[in-house]
Amino acid sequence: MTADAPRPTLAEELLLLCFDPDSGRKLMRAGHSSAYGVAGAALAELRLAGRVVEEHGRVRVTNPLPPDDPLLAAALASLAQPGKDAKRGGPRTARWVRSASGRLEETLLARLAERGAVRVESRRFLGLIPYRHASVGTVDLTTAARERFELARRGGFADPRARALAALASAIGISGSLCPGWGRRTERQAMRRLVRTDWAARAVHKNVMSDSADGGGGADGGGGGDGGGG
Repeated sequence: MTADAPRPTLAEELLLLCFDPDSGRKLMRAGHSSAYGVAGAALAELRLAGRVVEEHGRVRVTNPLPPDDPLLAAALASLAQPGKDAKRGGPRTARWVRSASGRLEETLLARLAERGAVRVESRRFLGLIPYRHASVGTVDLTTAARERFELARRGGFADPRARALAALASAIGISGSLCPGWGRRTERQAMRRLVRTDWAARAVHKNVMSDSADGGGGADGGGGGDGGGG
Protein backbone atom coordinates (compact mmCIF):
# COMPACT_ATOMS: atom_id res chain seq x y z
CA MET A 1 0.00 0.00 0.00
CA THR A 2 1.52 3.29 -1.11
CA ALA A 3 1.39 6.50 0.87
CA ASP A 4 -1.46 7.91 -1.23
CA ALA A 5 -3.42 4.65 -1.59
CA PRO A 6 -6.58 4.39 0.50
CA ARG A 7 -6.59 1.95 3.37
CA PRO A 8 -8.33 -1.27 2.29
CA THR A 9 -11.70 -1.84 3.89
CA LEU A 10 -12.14 -4.94 6.02
CA ALA A 11 -14.19 -6.49 3.22
CA GLU A 12 -11.43 -5.85 0.67
CA GLU A 13 -8.77 -7.17 3.01
CA LEU A 14 -10.73 -10.34 3.78
CA LEU A 15 -11.52 -11.04 0.13
CA LEU A 16 -7.87 -10.58 -0.86
CA LEU A 17 -6.91 -13.07 1.86
CA CYS A 18 -9.24 -15.60 0.21
CA PHE A 19 -6.81 -15.98 -2.70
CA ASP A 20 -3.53 -17.88 -2.77
CA PRO A 21 -0.89 -15.37 -3.92
CA ASP A 22 1.23 -18.17 -5.43
CA SER A 23 -1.35 -20.12 -7.44
CA GLY A 24 -3.78 -17.23 -7.89
CA ARG A 25 -6.65 -19.55 -7.06
CA LYS A 26 -9.36 -19.01 -4.49
CA LEU A 27 -8.74 -21.00 -1.32
CA MET A 28 -12.28 -22.36 -1.03
CA ARG A 29 -13.56 -25.20 -3.17
CA ALA A 30 -17.32 -24.68 -3.10
CA GLY A 31 -20.08 -22.72 -1.44
CA HIS A 32 -20.55 -19.11 -0.50
CA SER A 33 -18.24 -18.60 2.50
CA SER A 34 -16.29 -15.72 1.01
CA ALA A 35 -19.52 -13.87 0.19
CA TYR A 36 -20.77 -14.32 3.76
CA GLY A 37 -17.39 -13.04 4.92
CA VAL A 38 -17.69 -9.90 2.79
CA ALA A 39 -21.11 -9.14 4.29
CA GLY A 40 -19.83 -9.80 7.80
CA ALA A 41 -16.81 -7.59 7.16
CA ALA A 42 -19.10 -4.77 6.07
CA LEU A 43 -21.00 -5.12 9.35
CA ALA A 44 -17.76 -5.17 11.34
CA GLU A 45 -16.51 -2.03 9.58
CA LEU A 46 -19.79 -0.23 10.23
CA ARG A 47 -19.60 -1.30 13.86
CA LEU A 48 -16.05 0.01 14.21
CA ALA A 49 -17.20 3.31 12.68
CA GLY A 50 -19.98 3.60 15.28
CA ARG A 51 -22.77 3.16 12.73
CA VAL A 52 -24.38 -0.07 13.97
CA VAL A 53 -24.76 -2.29 17.03
CA GLU A 54 -26.32 -5.70 17.58
CA GLU A 55 -29.16 -6.12 20.06
CA HIS A 56 -30.95 -9.42 20.64
CA GLY A 57 -29.62 -10.88 17.40
CA ARG A 58 -30.63 -7.89 15.28
CA VAL A 59 -28.58 -5.14 13.68
CA ARG A 60 -29.64 -1.67 14.74
CA VAL A 61 -28.41 1.46 12.97
CA THR A 62 -27.16 4.00 15.51
CA ASN A 63 -25.80 6.57 13.05
CA PRO A 64 -27.35 6.72 9.55
CA LEU A 65 -24.67 9.08 8.18
CA PRO A 66 -23.41 7.29 5.02
CA PRO A 67 -19.71 6.30 5.06
CA ASP A 68 -17.46 7.52 2.25
CA ASP A 69 -17.02 3.99 0.89
CA PRO A 70 -19.87 3.22 -1.58
CA LEU A 71 -20.14 -0.45 -0.58
CA LEU A 72 -20.40 0.38 3.11
CA ALA A 73 -22.90 3.14 2.35
CA ALA A 74 -25.06 0.67 0.43
CA ALA A 75 -24.84 -1.85 3.26
CA LEU A 76 -25.84 0.77 5.82
CA ALA A 77 -28.75 1.94 3.68
CA SER A 78 -30.10 -1.60 3.41
CA LEU A 79 -29.92 -1.97 7.19
CA ALA A 80 -31.82 1.27 7.76
CA GLN A 81 -34.73 0.55 5.41
CA PRO A 82 -38.18 1.06 6.97
CA GLY A 83 -40.43 -1.95 7.47
CA LYS A 84 -41.17 -4.73 9.91
CA ASP A 85 -37.49 -5.36 10.65
CA ALA A 86 -36.92 -1.71 11.50
CA LYS A 87 -39.85 -1.73 13.91
CA ARG A 88 -38.48 -4.84 15.60
CA GLY A 89 -35.05 -3.28 16.04
CA GLY A 90 -33.47 -4.09 12.70
CA PRO A 91 -32.92 -7.19 10.53
CA ARG A 92 -31.72 -10.47 11.99
CA THR A 93 -27.93 -10.40 11.76
CA ALA A 94 -27.39 -13.83 10.23
CA ARG A 95 -30.34 -13.41 7.86
CA TRP A 96 -29.01 -10.07 6.63
CA VAL A 97 -25.55 -11.57 6.07
CA ARG A 98 -27.10 -14.28 3.91
CA SER A 99 -29.35 -11.94 1.91
CA ALA A 100 -26.71 -9.26 1.32
CA SER A 101 -23.71 -11.52 0.74
CA GLY A 102 -23.97 -12.18 -3.00
CA ARG A 103 -24.68 -8.57 -3.92
CA LEU A 104 -21.86 -7.19 -1.79
CA GLU A 105 -19.27 -9.71 -2.97
CA GLU A 106 -20.20 -9.11 -6.61
CA THR A 107 -19.77 -5.37 -6.10
CA LEU A 108 -16.44 -5.84 -4.37
CA LEU A 109 -15.11 -8.26 -6.99
CA ALA A 110 -16.00 -5.76 -9.71
CA ARG A 111 -14.13 -3.03 -7.84
CA LEU A 112 -11.04 -5.19 -7.40
CA ALA A 113 -11.26 -6.27 -11.04
CA GLU A 114 -11.17 -2.61 -12.12
CA ARG A 115 -7.91 -2.27 -10.20
CA GLY A 116 -6.53 -5.42 -11.84
CA ALA A 117 -6.33 -7.24 -8.51
CA VAL A 118 -8.71 -10.04 -9.57
CA ARG A 119 -9.88 -11.61 -12.79
CA VAL A 120 -13.52 -12.65 -13.04
CA GLU A 121 -14.60 -15.09 -15.76
CA SER A 122 -17.98 -16.57 -16.67
CA ARG A 123 -17.98 -20.37 -16.66
CA ARG A 124 -20.47 -23.26 -16.60
CA PHE A 125 -20.53 -26.04 -14.02
CA LEU A 126 -20.90 -29.42 -15.78
CA GLY A 127 -21.43 -27.38 -18.92
CA LEU A 128 -24.86 -26.28 -17.72
CA ILE A 129 -24.95 -24.14 -14.58
CA PRO A 130 -23.44 -20.65 -15.12
CA TYR A 131 -21.16 -19.26 -12.45
CA ARG A 132 -18.37 -16.76 -12.09
CA HIS A 133 -14.79 -17.85 -11.48
CA ALA A 134 -12.46 -15.42 -9.71
CA SER A 135 -8.67 -15.56 -9.57
CA VAL A 136 -5.78 -13.20 -8.86
CA GLY A 137 -5.29 -10.56 -11.54
CA THR A 138 -2.21 -8.88 -12.95
CA VAL A 139 -1.87 -6.46 -10.01
CA ASP A 140 -0.82 -8.44 -6.94
CA LEU A 141 -2.58 -7.08 -3.88
CA THR A 142 -2.90 -10.46 -2.17
CA THR A 143 0.74 -10.66 -1.09
CA ALA A 144 0.53 -7.28 0.64
CA ALA A 145 -2.70 -8.37 2.35
CA ARG A 146 -0.96 -11.50 3.61
CA GLU A 147 1.94 -9.42 4.90
CA ARG A 148 -0.39 -7.07 6.77
CA PHE A 149 -2.21 -10.03 8.28
CA GLU A 150 1.09 -11.55 9.38
CA LEU A 151 2.12 -8.31 11.07
CA ALA A 152 -1.21 -8.20 12.89
CA ARG A 153 -0.79 -11.83 13.93
CA ARG A 154 2.68 -11.19 15.32
CA GLY A 155 1.20 -8.32 17.31
CA GLY A 156 -1.40 -10.63 18.78
CA PHE A 157 -4.27 -8.98 16.87
CA ALA A 158 -3.96 -6.13 19.34
CA ASP A 159 -6.43 -3.65 17.85
CA PRO A 160 -10.19 -4.12 17.26
CA ARG A 161 -9.88 -4.05 13.47
CA ALA A 162 -7.23 -6.77 13.46
CA ARG A 163 -9.31 -8.90 15.82
CA ALA A 164 -12.36 -8.50 13.58
CA LEU A 165 -10.36 -9.57 10.52
CA ALA A 166 -8.94 -12.61 12.35
CA ALA A 167 -12.40 -13.63 13.53
CA LEU A 168 -13.87 -13.32 10.04
CA ALA A 169 -10.98 -15.27 8.51
CA SER A 170 -11.64 -18.09 10.94
CA ALA A 171 -15.40 -17.93 10.39
CA ILE A 172 -15.04 -18.54 6.64
CA GLY A 173 -12.43 -21.27 7.08
CA ILE A 174 -9.15 -19.77 5.83
CA SER A 175 -7.17 -19.63 9.06
CA GLY A 176 -5.54 -22.93 8.12
CA SER A 177 -4.07 -21.28 5.03
CA LEU A 178 -3.07 -18.13 6.89
CA CYS A 179 -1.58 -20.01 9.86
CA PRO A 180 -0.66 -23.43 8.43
CA GLY A 181 0.91 -26.37 10.18
CA TRP A 182 0.47 -28.36 13.38
CA GLY A 183 2.80 -26.03 15.25
CA ARG A 184 0.42 -23.10 14.74
CA ARG A 185 -2.74 -24.83 15.86
CA THR A 186 -2.86 -22.73 19.03
CA GLU A 187 -3.03 -19.60 16.86
CA ARG A 188 -5.90 -21.05 14.87
CA GLN A 189 -7.64 -21.93 18.12
CA ALA A 190 -7.18 -18.35 19.31
CA MET A 191 -8.76 -17.11 16.08
CA ARG A 192 -11.72 -19.44 16.63
CA ARG A 193 -12.20 -17.99 20.09
CA LEU A 194 -12.37 -14.52 18.53
CA VAL A 195 -15.35 -15.67 16.47
CA ARG A 196 -17.30 -16.32 19.66
CA THR A 197 -16.80 -12.75 20.85
CA ASP A 198 -17.55 -11.00 17.53
CA TRP A 199 -21.23 -10.88 16.59
CA ALA A 200 -20.57 -10.17 12.90
CA ALA A 201 -18.22 -13.15 12.63
CA ARG A 202 -20.71 -15.35 14.50
CA ALA A 203 -23.39 -14.49 11.95
CA VAL A 204 -21.01 -15.38 9.13
CA HIS A 205 -20.07 -18.66 10.77
CA LYS A 206 -23.72 -19.55 11.34
CA ASN A 207 -24.40 -19.28 7.62
CA VAL A 208 -21.25 -21.23 6.70
CA MET A 209 -22.24 -24.04 9.05
CA SER A 210 -25.82 -24.00 7.81
CA ASP A 211 -24.63 -24.51 4.23
CA SER A 212 -22.29 -27.27 5.36
CA ALA A 213 -25.08 -29.09 7.20
CA ASP A 214 -27.37 -28.78 4.18
CA GLY A 215 -24.68 -30.02 1.82
CA GLY A 216 -24.98 -26.73 -0.04
CA GLY A 217 -22.32 -25.22 -2.25
CA GLY A 218 -21.81 -23.51 -5.55
CA ALA A 219 -19.36 -24.17 -8.34
CA ASP A 220 -16.86 -21.62 -7.18
CA GLY A 221 -16.64 -19.81 -3.86
CA GLY A 222 -16.27 -20.41 -0.15
CA GLY A 223 -15.77 -23.72 1.54
CA GLY A 224 -16.55 -25.01 4.98
CA GLY A 225 -16.09 -23.10 8.18
CA ASP A 226 -13.15 -23.27 10.50
CA GLY A 227 -14.77 -24.58 13.61
CA GLY A 228 -15.28 -21.20 15.22
CA GLY A 229 -18.39 -19.55 16.41
CA GLY A 230 -20.94 -19.84 19.08
